[in-house]
Amino acid sequence: MTVHVETSNWPLPANGLRFITPPRLRRVLARHALSGGCYPLALGFYPEAAGHRMQRPQPDDHLLIYCRAGRGWLDSEDGRLEVGGGDLLLLPKGQAHAYGADAERPWTLYWVHFDGSACEDFLRLLGPTRLRRIGVQPRLLADFDALLGLHRQGLNLPHFIHAAHQLQALLSSLAVLPARANLKSGRVLDVDAVQAVMRAHLHDSLNLDELAAQFKLSRFHFAKTYRALTGHAPIQDFINLKMAHACRLLDQGSLEVRQVGEQLGYDDPYYFSRLFRKVVGMAPSHYRALHQG
Repeated sequence: MTVHVETSNWPLPANGLRFITPPRLRRVLARHALSGGCYPLALGFYPEAAGHRMQRPQPDDHLLIYCRAGRGWLDSEDGRLEVGGGDLLLLPKGQAHAYGADAERPWTLYWVHFDGSACEDFLRLLGPTRLRRIGVQPRLLADFDALLGLHRQGLNLPHFIHAAHQLQALLSSLAVLPARANLKSGRVLDVDAVQAVMRAHLHDSLNLDELAAQFKLSRFHFAKTYRALTGHAPIQDFINLKMAHACRLLDQGSLEVRQVGEQLGYDDPYYFSRLFRKVVGMAPSHYRALHQG
């Protein structure tokens, strides 16, 4: 299947960049075992993109846009979203959208069109949100700059396979970047801050009401916002952090399984073992045995 890549005809300045993977190489990348899962179709960098505007009624590729500075907007089935510096847009194939630069403070953005058999799996890692407010991340800027270096390498397949892996690493790194949401109340829910509270309570209990109260939110709005940012329920993440700490204690080898459970606030060793097995996939004693060789 031939993918039609539709990029804008925005006039490119001397310090801008727009690069399209040639169709011959696209076909090879789509079939190659090392790149077929996810590979770049087109990529670019638009500085202060005054007048930049694009409408894609039925896109047949995925698109990632990272706004480094300035402002822009996105129109989709969810309505209009304002985009600013440090915002990330994830636009899946098949979903109509339009976007453009703000007239007074036009955005500076990196972008990459991509496709492949594993793209939906990568996007699923990032959750359903089209707009993620992650802030200006120096590491992410460096990753985009490294990916854009493809245009200097000539049309050699190994360079494009390497670029496919750079893109895959970039996408998977987005799943572990700290996320935050600006709420209508004026408050901000920061996932890093929530998980810091969780880590401070690894040795005792913490329920959803107590977590929500820490951030002055209702139980419902806290849980809904946290799940939207991470794709997980907050208490499940708390349990996962506890079990990760249990693994570290078991690796150290100095505590009995019962004592490890007590260290994490579980007085019932059988309950702790059942929970550990559910999260880790094996009993605590079996996990410890794996690490005694």
